[in-house]
Amino acid sequence: MRRALVSCALLGLIVAGCSSSSATSGPYAAASNNYNHRPTAAVTFAVAGTPYPWSTPAAAATYAAVQFPSLGINPYIDTAVDADSTFGLDVDTASYTVARKFISDGNRPDKASVRVEEWVNYFDQAYAPPETGAFAIHVDGGPTPFLSQSETLLRIGVKAHETSASRRPSAALTLVIDVSGSMGDSGKLDMVKSSLRLLVDQLRSDDRIGIVVFTTDARVVLEPTTGSNREAILSAIDSLQPEANTNAEAGLRLGYQMARSQFLEGGINRVVVATDGVANTGNIDAATILDEVGAGATSGIQLVAVGVGMGDYNDALLEQLADKGDGFYAYVDTLDEARRIFVDELTTTLDTVAIDAKAQVHFNAAAVAGYRLVGYEDRGLPDSSFRSPTSEGGAIGAGHSVTALYAVVLRSGLRSGDLLATVNLRWTDPQSARASEIAKDLYLGDLTSSFQAADSHFKLDSLVAATAEVLRDSPWIPGYGIGDLRREATALSEKLPQTAEARDFLTMLDQMARLG
Repeated sequence: MRRALVSCALLGLIVAGCSSSSATSGPYAAASNNYNHRPTAAVTFAVAGTPYPWSTPAAAATYAAVQFPSLGINPYIDTAVDADSTFGLDVDTASYTVARKFISDGNRPDKASVRVEEWVNYFDQAYAPPETGAFAIHVDGGPTPFLSQSETLLRIGVKAHETSASRRPSAALTLVIDVSGSMGDSGKLDMVKSSLRLLVDQLRSDDRIGIVVFTTDARVVLEPTTGSNREAILSAIDSLQPEANTNAEAGLRLGYQMARSQFLEGGINRVVVATDGVANTGNIDAATILDEVGAGATSGIQLVAVGVGMGDYNDALLEQLADKGDGFYAYVDTLDEARRIFVDELTTTLDTVAIDAKAQVHFNAAAVAGYRLVGYEDRGLPDSSFRSPTSEGGAIGAGHSVTALYAVVLRSGLRSGDLLATVNLRWTDPQSARASEIAKDLYLGDLTSSFQAADSHFKLDSLVAATAEVLRDSPWIPGYGIGDLRREATALSEKLPQTAEARDFLTMLDQMARLG
């Protein structure tokens, strides 16, 4: 399934059979759940074209200069036309914490900032790790109150093998820090420095770290130093102060030069760039900057992009930097979030077990009339590129999990043993450069017959995805508002995972409901 999908005009081309003859959902997807706000709009399938369009509203003054990519919204695809859905996996979480920043500042998130997959992937799924090999695939699904009665939600999860901090390879880290004048606004640089102190506390004596800063130009603040020399590293971090302009290209060029000079064969080699993403000096063309990052990625150096602050903030550039650099993108809105990334999940953050990870879901057209990939609008790939060594997927760290959700319309008369889809996962080992592939089948019997009987994490994913859909004005969830979702969440709260992350999300819903 190509990333470009459907225009408004094409949405009405083929009306999904809400009739029982071809596309009714059957007992698994249509089970009653006694919720009052189920969407009632008919599902329509599309064949080709562009993503479902929507306009971006005027931003609040505080966020007037924030740059978010407009990605559109995936349509339904008729399996008779295209039974394969192919996309690069995504472990980014920035969209969720960016929204949390908007909300904590008293603003509704910009709809263009909402990427559903990043909201869902922020939450731990409690997937079991693989017994052998690099990955395990998990599949389940069922009805939800946030889709129409003709639809079923499928959940596809991928879990990477786990490793302990003591067993991870030695790391060579190059920190590329933005010290431009804009980083002095709203404590941006102070947040970066606090985050890096947490990172330094986790370094082992066999790790190495160097620091490059960029402003009007770039310079070295700390030559590569062993993790045991903690005082020298912290002194260099403490010395950082906001200065002048932002030459991101110069910073990345010097950062990758340092990363190559301290490259560890068989080790972890990372460039960690921390910035508000605003380039205004030197070459500010994103394509040129991305070419520099891509060259580094092909040499075995991956990039972690860490965004901070708001106001003049370039979300689009940071997401692209991470994608091109075979890494991931996170947004730090609080010190707790920094602790999650650089302390609690440090091994996941640094130890990449797969690059160019891609999924291809083949739907059984005899059982599935149509499907819609929920999110991943900027990760779509041509079906023919799934096994191509030149097509780009995502990078996944040790212990990382990735989730993809599909809304599907099932045909009537299905039985428990009927095959719905086959999930194929393909990736490249970053050390050996060898490609591997595994697959897992999804049957009707893998689905629950009611939302109440579903796994608690599935319930949370359903609620989180629905919230993201409402915020981005998705046409696939009509009739719902944030207040409706908050009432549903209240009824569900004891059946959701009892985690700090889930409680944080419920607090966000409360705050959004008060915003109106």
